[in-house]
Amino acid sequence: MAVVSLLLLGGLWSAVGASNLAVVTCGSVVKLLNTRHNVRLHSHDVRYGSGSGQQSVTGVTSVDDSNSYWRIRGKTATVCERGTPIKCGQPIRLTHVNTGRNLHSHHFTSPLSGNQEVSAFGEEGEGDYLDDWTVLCNGPYWVRDGEVRFKHSYTEVLLSVTGEQYGRPISGQKEVHGMAQPSQNNYWKAMEGIFMKPSELLKAEAHHAEL
Repeated sequence: MAVVSLLLLGGLWSAVGASNLAVVTCGSVVKLLNTRHNVRLHSHDVRYGSGSGQQSVTGVTSVDDSNSYWRIRGKTATVCERGTPIKCGQPIRLTHVNTGRNLHSHHFTSPLSGNQEVSAFGEEGEGDYLDDWTVLCNGPYWVRDGEVRFKHSYTEVLLSVTGEQYGRPISGQKEVHGMAQPSQNNYWKAMEGIFMKPSELLKAEAHHAEL
């Protein structure tokens, strides 16, 4: 079993056929699925017409849209080395790959549901402390096969989708917002992407656990 664990942990995983041992790591570029509403977290260079006026964040049903890729990084003003496993309870940033802006929230009202607005903010991956989200999950690490919640580190809302749908210019896309109460609407799962192999530290821990 130790050999199998080390082989799995030593590789660069594809999006399909991940093992329960596969952890999500810093530097990985992933799509995140809201498991209740079956939409992927998405952004684009379209700004909200109300609230903050910042870049909008939505949920889309398309599997293939390149605007649904997010890079996992350390919290604001820190560096998380590529391949470092993400621990449950760890604050991170999610940077939108195509626009370089970070998943962000603040005390503005979302346009459709009246919950807390979620936007994309910053330039070239640098924004502010309102870009930090804490990963909530069971166990020591965020695992590929597991559902997680993202809790905004400052306002403490949970990243959520409740089904409200936009019209033009982003017809059919779902509103993404922050909600105070935990529910099935706040669960997310890592899907397609490029997953960085974990660091030597995790491989050593896995080997020790099998001895």
